[in-house]
Amino acid sequence: MQAIPPSESLIEYPSDFPIKVMGPTHIDFAATIVLVVQKHDKDFHEGKMEVRPSPKGNYTGLTVTIRAISREQLDALYNELSAHPMVKIVM
Repeated sequence: MQAIPPSESLIEYPSDFPIKVMGPTHIDFAATIVLVVQKHDKDFHEGKMEVRPSPKGNYTGLTVTIRAISREQLDALYNELSAHPMVKIVM
């Protein structure tokens, strides 16, 4: 992927950046996602996460707000979350 010059980025770094993650409801889903996110943002903790079950309870939606410091950090986190077997959607 070609680097985007800071002057052309739509995101100003550093900044708080919300990421939405959805997967089938599982007792360990939120805790697992916290561990993945912490690899990319050492200051991330559960208090920076919102949890929302789907109306029927089959899926769980999370909004994790990280401290984004670079495009590379965001890309790496998106890639790891997207590849995780418990995750269906990352936005």
